[in-house]
Amino acid sequence: MRKPMLAALAAVICLTGCHHRKSARNPPPPAPPSAAPAPVPVSGETGIASWYGHPYHGRASASGEIYDMEQMTAAHRTLPFGAMVRVHDLDNGKSVDVRINDRGPFVDGRIIDLSHAAARAIQMIGPGIARVELEILSLPGSANPARFAVQVGAFRNRDSAERLRRAMEAKYGRARLVQRADTPGFWHVVVGAEPGEDGAAALAARIQNENSSISTALVVRIDSL
Repeated sequence: MRKPMLAALAAVICLTGCHHRKSARNPPPPAPPSAAPAPVPVSGETGIASWYGHPYHGRASASGEIYDMEQMTAAHRTLPFGAMVRVHDLDNGKSVDVRINDRGPFVDGRIIDLSHAAARAIQMIGPGIARVELEILSLPGSANPARFAVQVGAFRNRDSAERLRRAMEAKYGRARLVQRADTPGFWHVVVGAEPGEDGAAALAARIQNENSSISTALVVRIDSL
């Protein structure tokens, strides 16, 4: 009786060992690592800030949102709508956080247009302008690729805008007229469609170098293609 019992026991041990060896050859896949949060960029853009209130208060902004000058918002030419930005006043050390919901300022050398409330927070209502540095706190997610162009003029007369548009198109391949909710009655001449700000900045420099009649060429974000 002992031999059959020993044979049965050996068979059980063999089956158990084989099972463990098979499992060791096929371990379960490791759990995927959790995605690390994307780093928040800091632009460090410096320049002049201005502010705006009436008559824009209560009008549609470039984003379509109704502009409320007592909210902490701002206009920027290239940052996406919804971006959160900290504005540091380089002279008095004060800071304010704003949300980008409009386009502008369309003045050479100025980098951001603050709401009345935001300007009051850093005490620039009286002076009207201030030297500032911009720190990007967050950027909205977007499925649409960014495109940048160069604004070379704004006209109340559409025929004048169209003449410049045709001249720009003949030299640079793409130009169009744009109307914005924040500047009703004006036709903006916008040239090019670059995937990055550097490309648009190079185009702006080329336009100014080749056209003495163009006094200002500003890089702008194209919000609709």
